Amino acid sequence: MKQMKKLPDAEFDIMKVVWANEPPVTTSIIMEQLGNEKGWKAQTVISLMLRLTERGFLSTDKRGKERVYYPLISKDDYLKFETSNFMKQYHDNSFLDLVNTLYADKALTDRDIDELLQWAKKRRE
Repeated sequence: MKQMKKLPDAEFDIMKVVWANEPPVTTSIIMEQLGNEKGWKAQTVISLMLRLTERGFLSTDKRGKERVYYPLISKDDYLKFETSNFMKQYHDNSFLDLVNTLYADKALTDRDIDELLQWAKKRRE
């Protein structure tokens, strides 16, 4: 597989549906669970699925008249990739900088802080 790259939002939305369903996934499933909500035509979904195949995120087979798709990249692997890039780009790989940003923006509740402290204590044991 080629080096993993960040997915545009529309392609990431499709991958979330792919990951949430038992493979293989069809364009019909994507249309039912996402395309109609987004107002996409079937051809748009087909084009996005083709791009994801070309990027190495999906493999495809033809079953009768329909194409079926299988994920090649797991959700966990992609989220690790995205999180790592985010931390490098915006927080110089500093977890403390990320937490400070969230705290300053009041995005962290007292419960979040308590959970974070418990998590950190468990990791140190």
